[in-house]
Amino acid sequence: MIDESRIRAQLAHTLREFDASGLGTLYRGKVRDNYSQDGRIVMVTTDRVSAFDHVLGTIPYKGEVLSRLTLFWFDKVKDIAPTHVLSSPDPSVMVVKRAQALPVEIVIRGYITGSLWRDYQAGKAGAYGIEWPKGLRRDQRFETAVITPSTKAEYGKHDEPISEAEILKQGLVAPEVWKEATAVAHRLFARGQEWARGRGLILVDTKYEMGIADGELVVIDEIHTPDSSRYWVAGSYEERVARGEEPEMLDKENIRQWLIKEHGFSGQGKPPPLTDDVRVMLAQKYMQVYEKLTGEAFDSEVGSVDARIRRNLKAAGLMA
Repeated sequence: MIDESRIRAQLAHTLREFDASGLGTLYRGKVRDNYSQDGRIVMVTTDRVSAFDHVLGTIPYKGEVLSRLTLFWFDKVKDIAPTHVLSSPDPSVMVVKRAQALPVEIVIRGYITGSLWRDYQAGKAGAYGIEWPKGLRRDQRFETAVITPSTKAEYGKHDEPISEAEILKQGLVAPEVWKEATAVAHRLFARGQEWARGRGLILVDTKYEMGIADGELVVIDEIHTPDSSRYWVAGSYEERVARGEEPEMLDKENIRQWLIKEHGFSGQGKPPPLTDDVRVMLAQKYMQVYEKLTGEAFDSEVGSVDARIRRNLKAAGLMA
């Protein structure tokens, strides 16, 4: 049972940013603060949450859930593809091998939902170079998973749909690398869906980031987390969809839907502030999916994430 009082107690101790100049050169993304030095990156997963290309605030324990789940999944797929992880000195930190990231995200989908459904309805889903059949229904399962790549925009700018043909035409990724990357993505997704199914969940869609390190393709960043993936509760999926209801979601889509339905916000203008109740709600969803996937209780202390990370990085000899 997830303890709501513990989550509320952690609201005041979340990690917005991690500042430590001695770790190397900082690149601050939407969620991670990455410090590069000597061919490796100290990747600190903060508690920041973003949606519609805006950083909205922080969610208790979010960074720890993402980092711990990524390590869990990296171990599950190590026979499919190498990853960039070297060590994990703290529950929110991974030390990784520096890789030359591919300039596109490989988004793979098993169902038509979310932004793809919205684009399909609006007749704008052709940017992926895919001929979509007519008459698809929201949240319908595809016969086979489809890849819908996107560009990787800088913070504050929008990722844009792109087709495989355009990726190759622009020379963004070499043909042989793209062929390998998409094949790996299909195998990773199949493994993820199989494991999720056995835990009572549906892995609906996800995105993979890959790069080249030491001359080989490696999986980087995060994998199969509720930030980068959609998860639905399998047991109620068919009944809810048959009634025209949304599936039960255990991922970041909860906060997107809150923004859209409660505030009419989908990226334009200034986002509304997060309430403590919605911060706690999303933390509960993330912990729930963690526990379902791993079969373990999510245990973590209440207190300063920043102070804990500093203690652990000093103990690992990464900070003075």
